[in-house]
Amino acid sequence: MKDRFNKKVQVIAVSDIRQFDSEVSQIDGIIKLTLGEPDFNTPEHVKEAAIEAIKADQSHYTPNSGIMELRQAAADYYNEKYGLSYKPQQVITTVGATEAIAASLQTILNPGDTVLMPTPVFPIYAPISELNGANVMQIDTSADGFVLTPEKLAQVLRENSAKNIKALVLVYPSNPTGNTYSKEQLEALAKVIKEYDIWVLCDEIYAELTYENDHTSMAKFIPENVIVISGLSKSHAMTGWRLGFILAPDDFSEQVVKSHQYMVTAPTTNVQYAALEALTNGKDDAAKMRVEYKKRRDYMKDVLQEAGFEVVDPAGAFYLFAKIPEKFGTDSWKFVRTLAKEAKVALIPGVSFGAGGEGYVRLSYAASLDELKTAGERIKEFVKNY
Repeated sequence: MKDRFNKKVQVIAVSDIRQFDSEVSQIDGIIKLTLGEPDFNTPEHVKEAAIEAIKADQSHYTPNSGIMELRQAAADYYNEKYGLSYKPQQVITTVGATEAIAASLQTILNPGDTVLMPTPVFPIYAPISELNGANVMQIDTSADGFVLTPEKLAQVLRENSAKNIKALVLVYPSNPTGNTYSKEQLEALAKVIKEYDIWVLCDEIYAELTYENDHTSMAKFIPENVIVISGLSKSHAMTGWRLGFILAPDDFSEQVVKSHQYMVTAPTTNVQYAALEALTNGKDDAAKMRVEYKKRRDYMKDVLQEAGFEVVDPAGAFYLFAKIPEKFGTDSWKFVRTLAKEAKVALIPGVSFGAGGEGYVRLSYAASLDELKTAGERIKEFVKNY
């Protein structure tokens, strides 16, 4: 059979992160600080809401965009938390933030369009863009403290005006660096985005895990250009429930529901009722987790610095992005494989996150403090004796 598979599918690969996590899982006694998986459990009242929904026979199709009560609750939640003004009709309930990203990019991209991606960045946005026939242009932010400056964005847009730039992907708080953007930084970026009239896909899934300052959404400044991606995986420890949201302008919401419908029909019914409980009676569920994550962040940051790593100062999420000590060189794959084999600690190589990531590693501190303490001692011993 000629051309048996989609050519675009054949050239993309399974995520490095997942592949390496599977690889190191075979090592006996390994401590994995690899995946962005909260070690907390879903709050009891949220689980009970799902059970009650099942008992009430909430097992039938819902509207494609989700039950209206949940869409209203999501609009209320994000409006209250971040000073926005979304209507429930502008909220699409999705099967996790991943489906939200896929449906959103499919909705705006035509073959030949270009998507800008400040790197290092989580390796999901580029393959989805490429599957939709778009070109990806990485913007290495390592020289600017791993943030995209308005000057750099304006320069890229100006110098590549012939490349049909359609959208910018902005992830904050960042996976992998933990960096985020201040209100002033976002306002400055918004002026550039507005001038060039491009979409900005803002993945704000870690908004509730911002430590020193309150999270600001880009939608506060240019809502007509912004597609907000969010969900409950990180804020309510609901990764396995697969529940996300798109919040966007009316014209976008009317179009994205088509992509969403033909991908998944609708999210799982009882999960929507659990999410409704999370957003109404669990508005502050993330607060206790945030306190614990901050303790872990501060502990592991000190450990890595003592061991000779340079650590990006993380203001959110639950990752540390650390420059490998000079004596190891800059091959991040070699470093993480050696560390896993000899010290039984697994981290993710920085090169997996694109331009500017080589020579760094990402550590997820979404693990118990006891595990982190053991991992920290192993890392320090490994570096000392190398």
